[in-house]
Amino acid sequence: MSQPSILSFTEMAISLSEIHQAHAHMLKTGHFHNTFSANKLLAFAVTTPDPQTLTYAHSIFSRISSPNSYTFNAIIRAYANSPTPQKSLSVFQQMLDGPVCPDKYSFTFALKACAGFGGIEEGKQIHGHVLKIGIGCDLFVANTLIHVYAQSGFTQLARNLLARMPERDTVSWNALLSAYVEMGSVELARQVFDEMEERNVESWNFMISGYASAGLVEKASEIFYAMPLKNVVSWNAMITGYAHASCFSQVLELFEQMQSEGVKPDNCTLVNVLSACARVGALSQGEWLHGYIKKNEIGIGGFLATALIDMYSKCGNIDKALQVFKTTRAKDVSTWNSLICGLSIHGFGEDALQVFNEMLAEDFKPNEVTFISILSACSRTGLLHEMRNLFDLMVRVYRIEPTVEHYGCMVDLLGRVGLLQEAEELVETISIDEASVVLESLLGACRNHGNLEVAERVSRRLLELNPQESAGYVQMSNIYTSVGRWNDAMEVRRRMRAERVNKKPGCSIIEVNGTIHEFLAGEGIIFEQI
Repeated sequence: MSQPSILSFTEMAISLSEIHQAHAHMLKTGHFHNTFSANKLLAFAVTTPDPQTLTYAHSIFSRISSPNSYTFNAIIRAYANSPTPQKSLSVFQQMLDGPVCPDKYSFTFALKACAGFGGIEEGKQIHGHVLKIGIGCDLFVANTLIHVYAQSGFTQLARNLLARMPERDTVSWNALLSAYVEMGSVELARQVFDEMEERNVESWNFMISGYASAGLVEKASEIFYAMPLKNVVSWNAMITGYAHASCFSQVLELFEQMQSEGVKPDNCTLVNVLSACARVGALSQGEWLHGYIKKNEIGIGGFLATALIDMYSKCGNIDKALQVFKTTRAKDVSTWNSLICGLSIHGFGEDALQVFNEMLAEDFKPNEVTFISILSACSRTGLLHEMRNLFDLMVRVYRIEPTVEHYGCMVDLLGRVGLLQEAEELVETISIDEASVVLESLLGACRNHGNLEVAERVSRRLLELNPQESAGYVQMSNIYTSVGRWNDAMEVRRRMRAERVNKKPGCSIIEVNGTIHEFLAGEGIIFEQI
């Protein structure tokens, strides 16, 4: 095979095995000693950050007898984008020590590596080299330096560098803007945003995400509607912000607006909107979304499958949830978790256990969320023996440290079957910071079983932890009332008033005929917010 032929074969290769074939042929014919040909091999091998492929790429690099700047830059860049960016700098140092002079791309790739592992000291040394050879004013290099300093938390250095730049572009500003957003310094980000000489869509999206992440959805909305040009990322940032702030009716309204403006949603959009449908019980809108997914032949798997199963489960259609699960080929742990959780919600504990066992049989490793769902299923359906076995399996076999949610499932069922002392002993193993919600559950069980002795101990501990929470007072007052100790009940209520503790109103959200209704209840009054 001639050199042009082997190069064409190398360029069209779609697998590592084909590159191995090309490599073998080049070694056999001597073409590998041609730097241009060897670089073609290297170019393919560095297209993926997979460690095995990178090891192979480095072996090619180390055997090229006359490397040029492209050769070095290819491997420096590959390591900079890999999980081990530090290795970039060893190759960069090798370049500095050898006959091949680094160019501006060599410096930018090495600087990117520094940002990848927080190597601020190494970044400063490279900055010194940049100034020494006189390319500090190069826009490409300067932008990367701003990125290194900003991402490493040295935002003032990044700001000073930006101020001294003779030429700036949106990349320069966005490097600093994005760093402030990631740090949660949203007001500093806004200052940079207001100072920008020119903005692009990415600049606006950074601000929307920054405000949304900080829970300032009104400010995020102001930025969103002021945008001159929106893309799907902009819509997703605003929808995600509303979803995280539990503004589910706004999520659905914004999605309808997105549709009316002809913006095509992506998987991120669909997952967030399906999640909102699940939270408010908007089955009709969730079904419409499912139809949209089918019509547009969008592959259902991963997070999208999980969101669909969750939506159908929480909207009351467990049969549809099962159907989605059975027709999903690309299942992951979250898909299994979603179905187990759905079966748990509907009280199908035995079915949830069957699905859990199928999950193990198909070699999926359960995680913390899996055990919360399956323990909850056992708790809801009274499967005490199975729940104890699962808790032991979680701790002993899968080495998962129990959280307050896992303990909560155990305490809930132990309390309901009357094993109050065992439940109390289990609560003693929970950290003080997390014990309140489990104590409330146990206190409710004491009321149901009329166990005043345990109730008084639990109540004292609960009020010590959270003296301003109403649950402990209200439940203890109700327990005293249920056994006819009216004076004690009145004393608890008096203490509650003296501590200025107010009972928190309840809240419900539901869809009726396509309209979202929110209901609040407190102090005997129920009213609706629309």
